[in-house]
Amino acid sequence: MKKFVLCIVMLGLSLNGVYAQEPTRVTTNFKDTVAVKPDTSYWQKSFSGGVNFNQASFSNWSGGGVNSVAIGAVVAARALYEKGKISWDNTADLQLGYVTQLGNTRKAADQIMLISVLGKQIAPKWDFFVSGTFNTFFAPGYRYDKLPADQTRLKVSNFFAPAQLTLALGIAYKPNDWFALRMSPIAPRFTFLADQSVRVSQLANGNYVYDPTQKAYGVDPGKSSRTEWLAFQLQAAINRNLTENISLNTRYQLFTEYAHFDNINHRLDLILTAKASKYISTTFGLIALYNKDFSSSLQIQQTLAIGLVYNISSFKKKKDPTKASDPLPGRF
Repeated sequence: MKKFVLCIVMLGLSLNGVYAQEPTRVTTNFKDTVAVKPDTSYWQKSFSGGVNFNQASFSNWSGGGVNSVAIGAVVAARALYEKGKISWDNTADLQLGYVTQLGNTRKAADQIMLISVLGKQIAPKWDFFVSGTFNTFFAPGYRYDKLPADQTRLKVSNFFAPAQLTLALGIAYKPNDWFALRMSPIAPRFTFLADQSVRVSQLANGNYVYDPTQKAYGVDPGKSSRTEWLAFQLQAAINRNLTENISLNTRYQLFTEYAHFDNINHRLDLILTAKASKYISTTFGLIALYNKDFSSSLQIQQTLAIGLVYNISSFKKKKDPTKASDPLPGRF
């Protein structure tokens, strides 16, 4: 009996030693690692956050110049649940930045983008999925040009003005770890306008003024929401490391109502990150949007910043570092 008990104790100690030797490793996008306890929850998580700061000042400078301060923050987070043929992928992309010149502070970047995709594999490389995509702004946005002489700024956007929620049902093609194509023949979209003061119109002289009778972001005057029930959505995402220190995170979205094929919405989001050291990186960001409900012209937001960055990820490590060695934080 004593021998049996002794064997059980020795077996338990040996198993404990095996698990203690191989802790789960938390790996960032660029090979920085930290040991943590094993995670058996089927969740993989990642977080990337950065702060950029720029400052310039002049005093009696004969060449001229304007004192300025710019600060911005970017956050990309992802939580992926995978068990058997079921997956649930959640991403958040957040941006907010301001620049101050001559005592005037203006918004330089602003975005809230949340995406949640629940999928079930129905064949190799193919999933059936349902998803939700939500986007809006953190803070009020203004235009500063083409205004009447007695105005210095005109509000054109705000938190939940607009906000868009798109629900989608369809088929996804996922041939590898870094590319996905989602096709949704059923994709109703809801547009919300919580601030009626963002309604503007352009006068004959080219100036812009507040006008409560104008449609704003597709929402009719006097209303605070718009629903597009019968619509189609297509999304393509690329999320990979181009080299050991350079990552590409991009998404293209097409949306259209079946009754209005003359108004097809296109949106391209791209983030290219080059890491110089463990906590310093250069980030290039681009958002291109064509939506007649927002503007008759192509809209572009471009940012280039150098600043501090912090990355942490518990995504399973792949063998080839150039093929999404860790599925990157952010949208996918």
